[in-house]
Amino acid sequence: MRDGISIARQGTPAVALVTEMFWPQGDFVAAAAGMPTIPRIQLPHPVAGSGNASLTREAERIADQILAIIRGEDAAEPPAGGIS
Repeated sequence: MRDGISIARQGTPAVALVTEMFWPQGDFVAAAAGMPTIPRIQLPHPVAGSGNASLTREAERIADQILAIIRGEDAAEPPAGGIS
């Protein structure tokens, strides 16, 4: 969250990737930083140590959504797992 907020404050489109376990903390951090609507995509927890195949599947699942947000396009339908 903090990295995404920092990047967004510099005027660069940003999407924070947050695991489901830390989603509520992300709400708090975003609100506390004055950016409660920063785009976020929820990932399963844990991501670390899940292996290359799992990381590749997650990247493929969310890549189009990330690009749409960065481009400022209306995202059709959020991928399973959540987006805010």
